[in-house]
Amino acid sequence: MIQYAVRRLLLAVPTLFGVTLLVFSMVRMLPGDPAQAMAGVHATQEYIEQVRRTLGLDQPLHVQYGRFMIGLFRGDLGTSIRTGLPVSREVWSRMVPTLELTLVSLFLATFFGVAVGVISSTKPYSVFDYTSMFGALVGLSAPVFWLGLMLMLLFSVRLGWLPAAGRSGPINLILPSVTLAASSVALVARFTRSTMLEVMRQDYVNTARAKGLRQRAVVLRHALRNALIPIVTIIGLRFGALLSGAVLTETVFAWPGVGRLMVDSISARDYPVVQGAVLLLALAFVVINLVVDLLYGVVNPRIQYD
Repeated sequence: MIQYAVRRLLLAVPTLFGVTLLVFSMVRMLPGDPAQAMAGVHATQEYIEQVRRTLGLDQPLHVQYGRFMIGLFRGDLGTSIRTGLPVSREVWSRMVPTLELTLVSLFLATFFGVAVGVISSTKPYSVFDYTSMFGALVGLSAPVFWLGLMLMLLFSVRLGWLPAAGRSGPINLILPSVTLAASSVALVARFTRSTMLEVMRQDYVNTARAKGLRQRAVVLRHALRNALIPIVTIIGLRFGALLSGAVLTETVFAWPGVGRLMVDSISARDYPVVQGAVLLLALAFVVINLVVDLLYGVVNPRIQYD
């Protein structure tokens, strides 16, 4: 397993290199001048050129990319144009709130999605099944920003039960985590239902029933355990999707995470921060996929890593 993990990490190096090249190119296609944004609206042209030389933006693109890669190999992601602070410090300080929001949303998606999917599979074509699958369809169709605004309007403005924005305590996590988890709950529920229905038709499940085992034991010990591999796969993929989807949620609820940092940095043309944030999210995707692959061996010991 260790050899497999090391090999996967080595194979991820070209992927991360491609991400750096793509992000470096795309952020420089954004309209606007970061030197002008940093110097101010009323700055003279001489001062703007001085700022541009200080930031190294007067160099050719291949020179700027080379400097960026050299700093990356040294563990230096550069300095924020907007604040003058190291990019690594800015991104890591915002990564904790993002991980907090993502992990809570992932827990909600896993718990409610698997529970609803399992119950629906044991009662196919029932009222609960039709209702839950219709709710899952609505959850998949509702845009994140619209759902967040509707929840904020209902529970914060109308009822006054929950705070609308900020990160002052655990109660502030409720609305953004529910908003972020809604589509994932729906997707996990539908996927769990379809996988469980397929597993429930297998011969070993019928044999377990013939032995006189209770329905709960048949579902949890035999059917769900053998359906876990595709469920773990979709949950792992949703973790990455939740990290990227946090951009809209953090913006709606003023959550001080990486997503909101990226939005603010794009508006300010802060190239180094955007590059560092995207690279960190790409690295998180790679690590998450590796963890999911390694979990297969825990779920099913018959899986061998070559």
